[in-house]
Amino acid sequence: MKQLAMKKKQASSNGNHLKRAFFVLPPLMLAVIFFLQLQTALGLFSSISRIVSQPAAVDDLVGRLRASATFLPLKDTRRRSEEWFISTLDDASEPEGEAKNLVFPSPASRGRVLCLAAPSRHDGAENAYALAWRDALPRGAALRPGIAFVSETAYDHSNLWHGLTALIPFASWHARTRCAVRPARWALFHHGEVRTRWSGWLAALAEATMGNNMTVETFEKPEPVCFEQAVVFRRNMEGLTRERLLGAFDFMRCKARAHCGVVDDVPSRAGSGGLRVTLLFRTGGRAFKDEAAVTRVFQKECARVAGCTLATARSDNGTFCDQVRLMSATDVLISAHGAQMTNMLFMDRSSSIMEFYPMGWRQRAGGGQFVYRWMADRAGMRHEGSWWDPNGEPCPRSPDILSCYKNRQIGHNETYFAEWAARVFAAAKERKTTTSFREATPEERRREETTCNCI
Repeated sequence: MKQLAMKKKQASSNGNHLKRAFFVLPPLMLAVIFFLQLQTALGLFSSISRIVSQPAAVDDLVGRLRASATFLPLKDTRRRSEEWFISTLDDASEPEGEAKNLVFPSPASRGRVLCLAAPSRHDGAENAYALAWRDALPRGAALRPGIAFVSETAYDHSNLWHGLTALIPFASWHARTRCAVRPARWALFHHGEVRTRWSGWLAALAEATMGNNMTVETFEKPEPVCFEQAVVFRRNMEGLTRERLLGAFDFMRCKARAHCGVVDDVPSRAGSGGLRVTLLFRTGGRAFKDEAAVTRVFQKECARVAGCTLATARSDNGTFCDQVRLMSATDVLISAHGAQMTNMLFMDRSSSIMEFYPMGWRQRAGGGQFVYRWMADRAGMRHEGSWWDPNGEPCPRSPDILSCYKNRQIGHNETYFAEWAARVFAAAKERKTTTSFREATPEERRREETTCNCI
């Protein structure tokens, strides 16, 4: 019995020790953790103090970062044509449905900004780009504040059609950002070669769309230029969905009308019921041989349609806003193939286009002669067909339209023109009359309400 009592007493004593250990252990562990954290903090503070107390170490680090910005050829001739420009990065449709683009800084650039050394206007392979951290730019580089819109195209920024295809993705991107970010400057490239301007028409359109003046980076100095932010389109409209493309045309059209103060000058455009026809003549190449005869044909057919009025104008006579006003008041555009047809941008959706060509274009011009057919489709308009003049002297020794066919003048066929105009005018009148008496669909109301607003 005595031994049993001693064992119970010992067991009780062990239990008390365990209980005391249980209560003591947590504070002890917290003390150990606090000690370790304190040591870590003291070590970090000591390291920072050493660095701060040694400016040379900081300068050395920044110098190493500067040196890490490696310049590569802006035009990489080893890659496919659509990858020539800034070839080390893949572009993406961001947001989804937009044209493929590159954004700097971004996760893809690891937070680095875009720097360009671009003195050459003749060889894109002589120009170069690099990615750099904003606080460690390449030596001598100038940092441009704000966002830069950088356009690379295989075509021509001065040509109205080609320039428009380069501008559209920027307009769509700008609208999708709710117009919160306006470009501080533009940088224009053709196969990596610097371009310093767009045509006056395109510059005016860009300014109307973006809401600020268009400043083009010239890269005149040999030192690199770095952009605080940049968005790059190097494939024009590739990647844009049809919905976004139509929205971009609507947005640019409305912005141009508002810029020129013509939004309220054309009341009830969609439902007026009247038909407005415009004959847009060219001067020189691809002009009609007998403008008076062509005018009489279309004037006669217009007179057969109730409420139809016909106006004549010249493509080289008028300011940008004059052209916006004219096309805003046009339901049917009649014109020879040429840059002036790009003004169809300012016509309402479902408007009609009638196009004319000199002899030789159908056989020699290739797919490029259909650009305004494509534009009409992309802008939601109706290309009502084309007429190729079958008469004229052939060019057996010169298959190139640039040397023989391109700028020939255009004849006319009174019977064909009259029958063609009668069909187009009647259909256009019917569409306008029907529109004026029906209620707009929810989709049409949403589009009208948001066209000039940022999407």
